[in-house]
Amino acid sequence: MIRTILTYGSIAGLIVGIPLFAMAVALAGQPPLPYGVALGYLTMLVALATVFVAIKRRRDGELGGAIRFWPAFGMGLAISLVASLFYVIAWEAALSVTGMGFIDDYAKAAIAERRAAGAGPEALAKLSAEMERFKADYADPLFRLPITLTEILPIGILVSLVSAALLRNPRFLPARPTG
Repeated sequence: MIRTILTYGSIAGLIVGIPLFAMAVALAGQPPLPYGVALGYLTMLVALATVFVAIKRRRDGELGGAIRFWPAFGMGLAISLVASLFYVIAWEAALSVTGMGFIDDYAKAAIAERRAAGAGPEALAKLSAEMERFKADYADPLFRLPITLTEILPIGILVSLVSAALLRNPRFLPARPTG
């Protein structure tokens, strides 16, 4: 099962990590895309679909068509954790290549958005101070890595829960007879 976890986790990690790295490097120095968050989470969901595939293949191929919830959920969590590690590594690599410019762009965009919404000088000064503190915190890997992990891991937990709940029922997408 370890081989399956590493295989499917790596596939999911590459599916989510390569686009993350490519987009972060290609869009460095530009304000965040308005649909960037949605695109990122869609990529995560597509990548983590490997959790469902892996659990189904294990259920149908190795376990004779039946799997209990907890083993399926555990397998899904392990695959999600491997994929999440790839995601974190891809983000760290992108930050390294771009010189951590993302956080500066993020801060500028947040301030510009608040200014466009009509915020007064006091509110803008307060936000600027908060952004400076956030930039200082974000430079610390012990602060940054858990934040990056919490972007993808909850999606993995949710996909694992749904996959385990659905696939514990042997009548849900049963294996096709061969022959």
